Amino acid sequence: MSSLAVVDVPSSTRGLPHSIPLLHKDIHEDIRLSEANAVAQLPFHEQKRSIPNGEEPRTGKSFTFRARIQFFSLCWTLFLAGWSDSSTGPLLPRIQSVYHVGFAVVSIIFIANCIGFVTGSIANIVLNDKLGFGRVIALGSIAQIVAFSVMASAPPFPVFAIAYAINGFGASLEDAQANGFVANYKENASTKMGILHAAYGAGALVSPLVATQFAQSHRWSFHYLTSLACATLNTVLLLCIFKFKTQDGESDLIEDMLILTSNHDSECLAQIGQEVEEKEAVGGSKYKEMFKLRALHLLAFFILVYVGVEVTIGSWIVTYVIHVRHGGPSSGYISAGFFGGLTVGRVVLLWVNEKIGEQLAIFIYVFLSIGLELVVWLVPSLIGGAVAVSLVGVLLGPIYPIVMNEAGRILPRWLLTGCIGWIAGFGQTGSAALPFMTGAIASKTGIKSLQPLLVSMMGLLVVLWAWVPKGHPRQD
Repeated sequence: MSSLAVVDVPSSTRGLPHSIPLLHKDIHEDIRLSEANAVAQLPFHEQKRSIPNGEEPRTGKSFTFRARIQFFSLCWTLFLAGWSDSSTGPLLPRIQSVYHVGFAVVSIIFIANCIGFVTGSIANIVLNDKLGFGRVIALGSIAQIVAFSVMASAPPFPVFAIAYAINGFGASLEDAQANGFVANYKENASTKMGILHAAYGAGALVSPLVATQFAQSHRWSFHYLTSLACATLNTVLLLCIFKFKTQDGESDLIEDMLILTSNHDSECLAQIGQEVEEKEAVGGSKYKEMFKLRALHLLAFFILVYVGVEVTIGSWIVTYVIHVRHGGPSSGYISAGFFGGLTVGRVVLLWVNEKIGEQLAIFIYVFLSIGLELVVWLVPSLIGGAVAVSLVGVLLGPIYPIVMNEAGRILPRWLLTGCIGWIAGFGQTGSAALPFMTGAIASKTGIKSLQPLLVSMMGLLVVLWAWVPKGHPRQD
């Protein structure tokens, strides 16, 4: 008997290729997925009775396993982002030595990285609609492969800076897509966001340990070969797990390609058993709708200052310790201590955030961080300063995921990925502005100016967070 069946189709699809006949197995698969979603709404003890012949429900272990695999892949993406960001600090004195440049000129790599990141955050809004989640995040990872390949050859300084811009572009796409994906989780989003950014901290912890060794080696640029290996693995994971699928049916291009052979149940969030919400239809562009949101701009400015403080500490603290506290070649491990604290804080302080509330937690963390920075500034102790820097990392760690959680609560879900991309991209401006400002000031007054600058920027964080709206329902 033939496996094909002729079925009636809506008049709007008659005349299209492949509209008839349809495969029986495709129809059955659609029905099966619909039944599985319905079963997901039942209590667990009733699920098995709802599946005929005792068949294992698609909503149980299979959804859980797929969700874990997807989340692991996103964690590796953030691990790579942390690895990349924290490589610069230990290598910075060696880069200055190799290229014979001062504080101000070497800071151009921060500007280049920022340009790439901001460009990526703007492009992400369009690319997310046209290509969809799976393709955009894979594109970002491929861009990083290109960047690390160039860096590993130790090219002339202008080319080296351009590679930083390419890396920033790729990292921006990945950061926006990964954060937007996790922010759309309906269960344990806050905890998973904390774990996701703990993975960033883990990468930022491990990288300085490796970079410090390469900084003392003749082949210093070979550190980027390890980065290249991590980026290659990241690309393979993203391609194998997400397979160019969209997040929840948001891609016009892919929807057009698959409209006759698939439906939104094949998308990534639906594959882990999460019901996809209908998007709000509006006139005008997404850019216009996004930039009407006051909360978006406040969160973006806050992240700008926060990321600037984080990257400035990670990038310049090694130079500060060497010149002001007379540390040796192993001073690069202090940067590892800071990012190690960042990782620990994002996991260990989760219960504190829940206990006292995330909004109050940020005020407490920032005030304590200011006190510890005063210790680094005013107490002439190498060991004491190293410990204080690590504790600053612990306290600053939870802030970024808390802000992303806040964005997920108060910003419209249908704009969330674009908004988070803009917050992250605009925030990345701080990762260039503050380190560049530090380098420019240091070229005139010395690197001792680092601590006063950090204390003033942390004070600004307190002011900005007081302006961010709290406890508002989602603006859907």
